[in-house]
Amino acid sequence: MPTGTNIKTYFNGTWHDADIAVMNAADHGMWLGSNVFDGARLAHGLTPDLDKHCARVNASAEALMVTPTVTASEMVEIVHEGLKMYPKDAAIYIRPMYWAIDGGMSAIVPKDDSRTGFAISLEEIPMAAPDASATLTRTRFRRPVLEDAVVNAKAACLYPNNARMLAEARDKGFTNALVADALGNVAEAATANVFAVKDGEVFTPVPNGTFLSGITRARHITNLRADGVTVHETVMSFEDFHDADEIFLSGNMMKVTPITAFDDTSYQVGPVTRRVRDMYWDWAASA
Repeated sequence: MPTGTNIKTYFNGTWHDADIAVMNAADHGMWLGSNVFDGARLAHGLTPDLDKHCARVNASAEALMVTPTVTASEMVEIVHEGLKMYPKDAAIYIRPMYWAIDGGMSAIVPKDDSRTGFAISLEEIPMAAPDASATLTRTRFRRPVLEDAVVNAKAACLYPNNARMLAEARDKGFTNALVADALGNVAEAATANVFAVKDGEVFTPVPNGTFLSGITRARHITNLRADGVTVHETVMSFEDFHDADEIFLSGNMMKVTPITAFDDTSYQVGPVTRRVRDMYWDWAASA
């Protein structure tokens, strides 16, 4: 089921004005999960870090042993061509993706012999309202490690675990989950990286190979430090988040999502969270 509306699909060298079928039942990616994707945004007439998202989908493909076939710069050109089909003020989710076509019961065909599927999906999805927020709870499901899963890729096969986290959180009356790594330290939320603010300083879990350190996450860290804010990438416990003055999520879909509750702890949408959002769009407009 699509997340958005007004979908356009790039496949086999051309744009299609629909959410068209792109995979066959016997494609390796269809029945054995060798799919990778990335997500970028058109919002306020801007496509922040589009080149980085296109480069990352190629890196994700290689991590999953799928051969990328389109350069990042070519991908950027194709995306901009597709975006011309939308109004200038549209908010669009941009999703390039690859999947392996050939492969055996468990193995992708070696890279020099493989055939690769490629598509780009554009969906009209509004940005969150300025006052939109989310709530967090704990989940019994954890982030895997590299030895268990392709956590160094934005791989579709990781997302059923995210769905379990979200389903558990929503059953408890919350909108998202704060997730532990294999050692029990906080890794991120079910759908985004996470930041905490304490006494004017910003803290975020250090990348440790159990979660994707996001492009938007890195942009926030750079902007905060340029603004004179101290940012710590460090090992964090769940108590660190209960003790925080502010919490916000960082992801490409909505860029900044304030958190108003973590289990029985409540938070205001604070000045640092608001400043992070403002700085992001100021940077995007000047890039």
